[in-house]
Parts: sequence; structure tokens; C-alpha cells
Amino acid sequence: MSDGRARGDSLLFLTDAQLRRGIEAMFFAYRGFTADPDRILDQYEYGRAHHRAIHFINRWPGTTVNNLLAILGVTKQSLNRVLRTLIEDGLVESAIGTRDRRERHLTLTEKGRALEAELSEAQTARMRDAFRRAGPEAVAGFRTVLEEMMDEDLRRLFEGVA
Repeated sequence: MSDGRARGDSLLFLTDAQLRRGIEAMFFAYRGFTADPDRILDQYEYGRAHHRAIHFINRWPGTTVNNLLAILGVTKQSLNRVLRTLIEDGLVESAIGTRDRRERHLTLTEKGRALEAELSEAQTARMRDAFRRAGPEAVAGFRTVLEEMMDEDLRRLFEGVA
């Protein structure tokens, strides 16, 4: 048995204290992951909901409001408040659907793409540095753990099968 396998096998039997430590690590990692974008968002008086909307509209240009609701898992009222602000501020454009006039298709404007790039660059730099320091095996393991924490419907959204 190799050292890597023995170490991996021992991780299958984590104590409650070790699991709690992992939960705490996720909380603190998330705090660090959101700190840089939060500082940028504060300049615009936006919050994390704005960031998530901008991120996924950029990821899937032309996405519908209903698709964005499914991805973000927020109420229609909450999303409408966020979108209204982003549209009024000239970051998002909303177009009526060609096949279904009830649909609203969302795309970022040039100004919206610039803000999205600034936000994602901050997070990309942090992730790239952490991944580089952790090494390729840790990166693969991290991604596997994150995917295994997702419910099946969320994993499909993550994989782009929305």
C-alpha cells in the first residue's frame, strides 16, 4: 500500500471534530474568496447577489430570467430587485424572447462585462495561487469533493445541462 493510498483511506474515517474543522475551513475559505469582490462591489453599492447574477449572465449570455432563477435559487422578487438595479445602471440588457414574448433574455453590456472581468480576475488570482500552492492532486481532489457535495440537480446546472 502506497503512502498516498494509506493517507486517503484514513480520510474516509474522519472524526466529528475533523469534519467540523473542514466545515470551518470552508467558511473561512469562502470569506477569503469573497473578500476581494466584496470590496469592488462596495464601490457600486452592490452585494453578492449582484455578483452572482453578473457572473452567470456572463457565463450564459442570453439566459432567461427563469433559468437564472433556477441557477441562483432565489425568489423571483429578490432577483427582480437585483436585475432592476443592474439594468438601470447599464450593466445588463433585457430583451423580449422571439419565440415566447413572456421570456426575458439577459446579456451583459460592455460596462457589465468590464465589471464581471474585474470581479472574476480577483477571484481567479486567488484560486490560481491556491491551486498552484496545493498542487495538481489537491486541485483534482478539491473539485471532486465540491462536486460530491452538490445535489444531483445542482450538479446538472454546474455541468451546463440546465
